[in-house]
Amino acid sequence: MNIYHELNKVIDYIEDNLEEDISYDHIAAILGVNVYTAKKLFSLLCNNTISEYIRKRRLSLSFYDLTVKNEKVIDVAIKYKYENPISFSRAFYNFYGVRPSQAKKLAEGIKTFPKIVFKEELNDSEELTYNIVSLDEFVLYGMGIKTTDDKIKDDAPNFFDECKQKFKEYPDYGMVKYEDRYKSCNYEYWCLYKKKLLGLSKYIIPKSKCIVFIINSQEAPEIRRISQKFYKTMFLNLQYNIRPIPELEYYHDDITEFLIPIEG
Repeated sequence: MNIYHELNKVIDYIEDNLEEDISYDHIAAILGVNVYTAKKLFSLLCNNTISEYIRKRRLSLSFYDLTVKNEKVIDVAIKYKYENPISFSRAFYNFYGVRPSQAKKLAEGIKTFPKIVFKEELNDSEELTYNIVSLDEFVLYGMGIKTTDDKIKDDAPNFFDECKQKFKEYPDYGMVKYEDRYKSCNYEYWCLYKKKLLGLSKYIIPKSKCIVFIINSQEAPEIRRISQKFYKTMFLNLQYNIRPIPELEYYHDDITEFLIPIEG
């Protein structure tokens, strides 16, 4: 299954229904996974949550409706599923920097958020292998920082180095805790140790079945590249659903084991 082919179907469904209620269940059905997994894949590969993508596309179209079609603010708010003109006006201002009633005064620098279209060719021949393992519940000790999709590429390696210097040991695991994978790009990055060190909090890793694949590096850019490649090229073909618990990066022997909790 080509994930970009399926994501283009999801984008088309969203575009066709920007003036209607959009069903996350239908999006999940297009991808052949459950809702949680669909939202995770979309966020990972589109760099926006589904709700953020829908919001930005509606706001982009609302500008045209207000300035070219001369529609009333209240009508545009209703069209794009805002509860009332006040909530629409607030969202419009946050996006454009002006109130809807001032939209025509924007002479230049108009912000738009275009429809995403994926190229469906996947030409990467690099091989990836994986295993399915069952892990019993175990305890780790760690600490975390708040971060976002935009910042984690810098925040994670910087925080890893801070922990390494503070505790005089390399963290054994890295982990991302999502605030709300459905709606938010905000989350936490944690460094975790097998042994209890002063200043660390206890964290229980629940029992789970996991997909595990090996990354021959412990460098953050390479971990990110290979993990995204796995989701892009292999995950949908495995026909698993992701459990709503954190993924883990296990660092040892100059490699990284990437663990994705799955149902089953």
